Amino acid sequence: MKIGIQTWGSNGDIRPLLALADGLKKQGHQVTLVVSSIDNQSYQTISDQIGISYRQVPEYVDFDMQGFAQRSFKMHALQWLRALLDEAFFIYEADIYAAAQQLVSENDYVIGHHFLYPLKLAALQQHKPFISVMFCHAAVPNPAIAPISFPDLGVYLNKFSWALLDTVFNWALKKPLTRLWLEAGAKPPKHVLSELLTSQQLNLVAVDPLFCRHSEFWPRNHQACGFLNLTEDTLQWDFPQALTDYLASGSKPVYMTFGSLQAAVPEWAMDLFINAVNLAGCRAIIQSNSERYLANTQIENIYFIGKHPHQKVFEHCAAVVHHGGAGTSHAATRAGCPSIVVPFMDEQLFWAKQLQSLGLAGKPLPAKKVTAMSLAAAIKTVIGSSAMAEKAKQARMQMQQNQGIAKALQLITETL
Repeated sequence: MKIGIQTWGSNGDIRPLLALADGLKKQGHQVTLVVSSIDNQSYQTISDQIGISYRQVPEYVDFDMQGFAQRSFKMHALQWLRALLDEAFFIYEADIYAAAQQLVSENDYVIGHHFLYPLKLAALQQHKPFISVMFCHAAVPNPAIAPISFPDLGVYLNKFSWALLDTVFNWALKKPLTRLWLEAGAKPPKHVLSELLTSQQLNLVAVDPLFCRHSEFWPRNHQACGFLNLTEDTLQWDFPQALTDYLASGSKPVYMTFGSLQAAVPEWAMDLFINAVNLAGCRAIIQSNSERYLANTQIENIYFIGKHPHQKVFEHCAAVVHHGGAGTSHAATRAGCPSIVVPFMDEQLFWAKQLQSLGLAGKPLPAKKVTAMSLAAAIKTVIGSSAMAEKAKQARMQMQQNQGIAKALQLITETL
C-alpha cells in the first residue's frame, strides 16, 4: 500500500514517525514522510537510509527558538501553546494544508502527528482513513486519573474535571484551530481536546505500557502501542574513540541534556550543568551545542558530546539529567537509567511526575527555579540510591519486552 505520514515540531515529534515509517517500509509498503521542522533540521539522510520519500514543508520555518524559550519560561500551558502556534504553526498553516492535500491524494491512507488537523481535514474531504499519533497521554481523557494540575477527585468526579478541561481548550483555541475547517466549508469537530486533535478511528498513543496506568478507562479510539524507537540511525552511528576512552577511564558518568530545548538556552544550560557537576563531584557527559564547549572534547571529568542517538550512550551512564521530553524519558528508562528531570513546561512536568511515581526519579526541579546547587543535590541523591537503580533495572527489562513499532503495525492493520 501507499502510506503518507505527516508531522510537525522538533526532533521529539519527528523521530517516532520516522521509526513508524521504517516499520511500514519493512512490511513492504511505499511510504512518504512530510516534515515541518520548527528548528529547520533536515531528516533527508535518515529517510534515504530507510528508503522512504521525504519532503520538508516549508523548507524554512522562521522561528526564534531561543527567544521563545526565554519568553515562555513563566507561561502557563495554554499561553505557551497559543504562543507556539502563533509563531511556528498558524503562519505556515496554508503550506501544511496544501502538503496534506497532496499527501492524501497520493496515498491509500495517512498517519499524522495528533496536532495536524490540516491532515485530518484533507483526509475527511478525500474520504481516506486518517490515523493520529500522540507522544504523551496527559491529554487522553481518563476518569481514573485527574488532568494535570487538577486535584484527583476520584473516578466519578474526575469526569467533570476532564469536561472542564475540554471547555477551557475550546475557549482558548477553538476559533483559530477551526478557521481552516470553516474556510474549507467543512463542519469542525465540536471539542478541540477530545475530537479535533485526534483521529476518532485510531489514535496511536506512542507511550510504553509501563507509563499507561488505568488505560482500560481510555476511550476506545486511543490505543497504547508503546515507544516508537528509531534504531536505524543508531546502527549508523559509532562511538568516537575519545568517548570510548573516557568511559573506560572511570566510574559511570551522569548524562546531561535538555534535548531540542537546549538549542534555545545553550549557555545557560552549560553553566547550570557544569556547575552542578563540580558541586556533585561526579563524572559527566554533557550534550553541547555551545561554541565554548566543542563536541568530542574533554575538560577534566566532563566529556562534551554533539548530536547523536541517545540510547547507545545512556546504556553506559549512571543517571540522566533531562527536560522530561517523552522521547528522552523513554530512552533513559529503556537504558536502565534513573532520571533527574528539569521540566520547562507542563507536559514535561507530567513526565517528571510519571517517572517519580514509578520510583525512577526524584522530585522534579522546574527550570524556572533550578539552581546548580539543587541540581547537584538531586544528582547525588539519585546516583547514591540503590533502590532507584534496582527499579530502573526492572523497568528496563519490562520495556525491552514491549515492541512499540510491531504493536503499532498490528493496531493499524486491525483498524483498517
